[in-house]
Amino acid sequence: MVLEKLKEILAEQLDINKEDLSADTNLIEDLEVDSLDVVEMMMSIEDEFDVEIPETEIENLKTIGDVVDYIQNNM
Repeated sequence: MVLEKLKEILAEQLDINKEDLSADTNLIEDLEVDSLDVVEMMMSIEDEFDVEIPETEIENLKTIGDVVDYIQNNM
């Protein structure tokens, strides 16, 4: 499942408990990621799911659910 794998990636990169993450978790507000974190996350996501996320699209991905939807629609 995309959501579970994505939660694993984020938990590992941000050193947080994946059980604290949900589809509604806001990447910026809830996880307090900076621009470097976002770049690293997107690179890992692209590698794991074999999708490309254009920079122009990244700003539209506000929540974990948004990222899951993008991955599912672009695999």
